[in-house]
Amino acid sequence: MTAINHYLQFTDLNASQYAYLFDRASLIKKKFKAYEKHQPLVDRTLAMIFEKASTRTRVSFEAGMYQLGGSVVHLTTGDSQLGRAEPIEDSARVISRMVDLVMIRTFEQAKIARFAKYSRVPVINGLTNEFHPCQILADIFTFIEHRGSIQGKTVAWVGDGNNMANTWLQAAEVLDFKVNVSTPSGYEVDEKIASITGKISPRHYQTYNNPMDACRGADLVTTDVWTSMGYEAENEIRKEAFAAWRVSADMMAVAQANALFMHCLPAHRGEEVDADVIDGGQSVVWDEAENRMHVQKALMEFLLLGRLS
Repeated sequence: MTAINHYLQFTDLNASQYAYLFDRASLIKKKFKAYEKHQPLVDRTLAMIFEKASTRTRVSFEAGMYQLGGSVVHLTTGDSQLGRAEPIEDSARVISRMVDLVMIRTFEQAKIARFAKYSRVPVINGLTNEFHPCQILADIFTFIEHRGSIQGKTVAWVGDGNNMANTWLQAAEVLDFKVNVSTPSGYEVDEKIASITGKISPRHYQTYNNPMDACRGADLVTTDVWTSMGYEAENEIRKEAFAAWRVSADMMAVAQANALFMHCLPAHRGEEVDADVIDGGQSVVWDEAENRMHVQKALMEFLLLGRLS
């Protein structure tokens, strides 16, 4: 039986495969903008399973699959046996016999790993507590569109040491760039989660107590909400702890003059980012959001059809 390629975290692909995906996403996006039909996945079906609510993930995957000529089945824990204590392994065995591709947005990474182990088709991580590879795929593609190769560049991560931070660090190792991370005390990145080896090279990762220092000389400044889904009970405590980690115009001013700002959205202006930054001239958050669809189309095509000429 041919090995199945899943996309559960950023390190599941190598630099050569990412180079192909970014080139392919560029081509697919150009066709989309020109209203040129591109339907290599006719008669293929994507199952989307949501245990966490979604806007961008659902729209980007669903619209993208339809544009590729395929169809979509949308499942939540409320309208499937996933919410009625059916073992994940059994759900994987059944669902993967009826569709060609599965995207899951859930809580623990272990859940999606268990599903993938028993799936007969490729499984894509639409978000877990630990990783968000499709978002970073879109972010890096957006950087390449605006500034060229990310290799050797510096990304400043300001805020929570969460799934986004973990995935940025994985990407830095795979694609050879550096991430400056600044988090409040108690909210640091767990290197054992972020790195396959459990230890990230200083060439790719450096921590800063002061977020201003993390932004100094950066080519890209990025952040996320202070309270991710599943941590709502900590919201007020986090607001106090993260008060000094709001991305401001002053932070952008110490970055490179042509530095970009990104945010995976939804954003809370006045909390993790000031309005004049996210709505300012250095912000590319709307390109970044749109690009979720284009890179995911390239990813789905790749997982099902391999490299196309």
